[in-house]
Amino acid sequence: MNTEIKLFLKKITRGRNTNTFSWWLGEGVQGQSRVPIKNAGFSMDKCTYMKLDPLQFIKTSDCNQRRGFLCSHNVCESSSNPNNTSGSVRATRSFLDDIGIGLNVINIGELLAEADLKLYEMETTVGEPSGRNTEKFIDDMLEGTKYLISKLLISTLMEDYNKDIIISHIKNCTTGILFLSRENCHTDIDPNPTTLFEKASDIFDAISLLIDGGDQDNLIIRYPTGTLYQSRNAPAKLSNSVLGSVKDGQFVKLPSREALWPKLGNYTTVVAQLTLLSENPHPSDGNVSGTVCSLKLNDGLTNEYIHLANLTQMIEIFMNNPQASTPTNIPVLLEYNTKAVITVNVSNSESTLFVSVEPNANVSLQLVLAAGSPPNQTHFSHTTTVSPTENYRWMITPEMLRQTPGVWYVSASLVNSTWKPGLTLNITSFTGQCLYWDTDNETWSGDGCQVGNKSTPQRIHCLCNHLTLFGGSFFVAPNYVDLSRTSELFSTVSENYVVLALLCAFFGLYLITLLWACYSDRRARSKRKMTLLEDNHPAAQYNYLIGVQTSRRKNAGTTANVTVKVMGSEGDSDTHNLVDPEKPVFQRGAFDIFLLATPFPMGEVRNLRLQHDNSGGHPSWYIDKVTVQDLQTRCVFHFFCDCWLSSDHGDNMTKKTFNAAKNNEVKSFRNIFHTRTSNGFRDEHIWVSIVDPPSRSPFTRAQRVSCCMCLLLCTMAINIAFWNIPKDENSLVLFSFGSLEVTWQELMVGIQSGLLMFPINILIITIFRSIRPRLTSTSKKGHSAENFTPPPVTVATILKDTQEVISSVSSSPRNNLSDMHRLESTTDLGLALARVHEFIHLMQGESESDPHWVYCSKFLLAALCHLLMCLEKLDERQFLSAHEYQQTVNLTNLLVCKAEMVLSSHLVYCPPPVMKTKKRAASCWLPWWCVILGWFLLLSISGISTYFTLVYGFTYGQVKSTKWVVSLGLSLFQSIFILQPLKVIGLAVFFALMLKPVAVEETEEIEQVMTEQQEKCRQYSGRHTL
Repeated sequence: MNTEIKLFLKKITRGRNTNTFSWWLGEGVQGQSRVPIKNAGFSMDKCTYMKLDPLQFIKTSDCNQRRGFLCSHNVCESSSNPNNTSGSVRATRSFLDDIGIGLNVINIGELLAEADLKLYEMETTVGEPSGRNTEKFIDDMLEGTKYLISKLLISTLMEDYNKDIIISHIKNCTTGILFLSRENCHTDIDPNPTTLFEKASDIFDAISLLIDGGDQDNLIIRYPTGTLYQSRNAPAKLSNSVLGSVKDGQFVKLPSREALWPKLGNYTTVVAQLTLLSENPHPSDGNVSGTVCSLKLNDGLTNEYIHLANLTQMIEIFMNNPQASTPTNIPVLLEYNTKAVITVNVSNSESTLFVSVEPNANVSLQLVLAAGSPPNQTHFSHTTTVSPTENYRWMITPEMLRQTPGVWYVSASLVNSTWKPGLTLNITSFTGQCLYWDTDNETWSGDGCQVGNKSTPQRIHCLCNHLTLFGGSFFVAPNYVDLSRTSELFSTVSENYVVLALLCAFFGLYLITLLWACYSDRRARSKRKMTLLEDNHPAAQYNYLIGVQTSRRKNAGTTANVTVKVMGSEGDSDTHNLVDPEKPVFQRGAFDIFLLATPFPMGEVRNLRLQHDNSGGHPSWYIDKVTVQDLQTRCVFHFFCDCWLSSDHGDNMTKKTFNAAKNNEVKSFRNIFHTRTSNGFRDEHIWVSIVDPPSRSPFTRAQRVSCCMCLLLCTMAINIAFWNIPKDENSLVLFSFGSLEVTWQELMVGIQSGLLMFPINILIITIFRSIRPRLTSTSKKGHSAENFTPPPVTVATILKDTQEVISSVSSSPRNNLSDMHRLESTTDLGLALARVHEFIHLMQGESESDPHWVYCSKFLLAALCHLLMCLEKLDERQFLSAHEYQQTVNLTNLLVCKAEMVLSSHLVYCPPPVMKTKKRAASCWLPWWCVILGWFLLLSISGISTYFTLVYGFTYGQVKSTKWVVSLGLSLFQSIFILQPLKVIGLAVFFALMLKPVAVEETEEIEQVMTEQQEKCRQYSGRHTL
């Protein structure tokens, strides 16, 4: 025993009672011992463990006992330099070349040491193991093993103790590469070799030659991926012999002497080898599940493969399926003079169907098979009578199914028996198929194999007339419910009212919530509209969209009157009142949108000034953020306010100026994540969004409540359909946290449930989200030309309008026009028109056109047309003289003509931007009538889900239904409080990492509000086109 193990035992025994200590011995613990320890040899069919006080080694055939493990890293002494390692895999060079095979090397330890090094390199190198290196390793291992064993005759030259170590080491290297091959991450471009398992089996054949000869030698090699059974017998003794473990239920029974002797009579000794694998070595082909086995016969003298095919009797093969779940027993009450009909969906035309109909009394049953529809006197395929002698089971072969997949019906009725009340039939069904690996075509095939009548859902019984790699395909039918018994099941409502009561409670809650949602939608509809600012100048045609987000914190809304002023690089706007006479604004959590019109573009928006008059019962206002969108250039400017405008909160200020956020602030992870999560929970979280959906979303509360109800009903139907599936105790545990475990079976059920439930629900939700809102006509609001009543015209109104025009134009530094003091007389009007005349000459002199001069020309033309229209309506006696009046009218006419020419010249060289094409490309709206399609799908899915939930609930009975209700509650809790929040947060993180800010909304409502402003301009100027 090596020094490291001795030190370990000395430390662990110090100061302890070690009478009960025991360890399984790894196969390398004795690797460096020159003298064999008594009773310490390793057996391939037994396991060895060690006990202390006194030190002893004990062999046992029960290898599943719970003990510790004692292992050594180096299995045997190697002459290679342990420090001579490389960090890269020598992918193109054979390790047989490294040890010089074929020259003068006779030490098998060198072969195994080099194999260990290769395994270590492949395990620790990124990108390994590749399919190419895996194939080269298994090829070299096979070639080297055969060469050294055949040339050196180790079975006669080495001690038994060293032979066990060599066998174990070769076995470990071979199973090691099988394990590593599973880690190949690039099987699509660099697949594992298809002959990997076959070559590993050949290695086990080669090491079996190290076992001493004899007619009765048996060998069992257990390794992590399976077990190898091998026996040496004379051909005569193979008749009806069994190879494998009958106790474990996995074995092969060979046919009689009459079938084998013509094939094996010329051999002296035959080596029969059965390899059982826990996993399919060719997983990419076929629907093979459970254990896979390989049966081979070799010549005991030459080790050559014996080919057996077309035997007159079948080889019986039994293979377990640890992953199989027990089929669900469906109890059916058989009434007098009736029959029970079951439905089976046969997905594979080559499968064999087993139907078990077991009554609770000793009677005989007639089973009738039919395709497509329930059988009757004229429509059926096959019929049989089952009794206790046949265990009430019927095996339906592919020939009986006419190798036709689809829905098949089996009816069961009494025959030659007396009916008694309470007669119940327990019905189960499953399918199975026997396959073998066709090495020529490299695919799974069923030729020469058939399913035996001893098959069960947990074990397949195959009958084959040849030797190869065998596998079984299992399919357990899902929970079955007989829809033809709907009226019978619904009649049991008085005995089993659990599911019905739950559904009634959910529908009652839904109706109450729906009434509240409709009321809330009606109130929210009036608050949804965009506001056209009433103090916009009618002639202004350059539009900005201002979005104001009030915080969601307590008492964040305000009752005060709020004003705004926008300041840009090319000018400032007037101070505007942010009010809407038709709806309240700046309420808690509200997002209010206003259309601000200016005479000219303000360039890059740099500052925003907000102020309120501290009026009303609650004037304090917490402003979250403001966005200013240039509707012509589509540039968006963000202002992150996040502060109080209040005289008694924060810094006690009701007037503040905010700077526009920089690009890196807008695209910061913090801003995007915060915006996405806040909007996501209010919109994407379907349950939470019912309470407070986004004010601008067309997805109403009533639609959200109905979608939640549809999703709930789908969840109930799918959950109850999969709930009664028996748990597979052998299913792989994918994740465990304390007592919580997630198995492969649960994952697959979750995936199937998601595929059934989510696509249709996502479609319904997407339809409701994407429907274009129906806009109300503005003519109802009194804005049409027919209902417009112009104000009375006086000199005072003319002077006021003219002063406003000059003041608006002079707010831009580019216009080089100074503001005028208050106009008080008609003489001041003449001076103002002269100043306007100078400004028109300035615009004429601009050789380079840009949007600034286009919109200034539009504004001035509309204003001059309005002035001319007012002068024509004015009585000339209001001027000092008729001459002055006529002179003012003529000058205004001249200015209108010149303004038209200036506008035309600038439009030629700088046409205004076209919005509609880009807007349509950015939007994806469905026509409003698609809401009918959404409601139709929602009601249909809800009705179907309710029906199946009731049918399954009545089928399960009251006790099982009560248990299901408890599990449903846990499932809903998981969906609402875990899965939905994780989805919202995940999307927020994704968009934050992608640095995609929330897009500014573009709807037809914007176009409608802009049309209102244009209509005001037409009414103001008296012209239909500008």
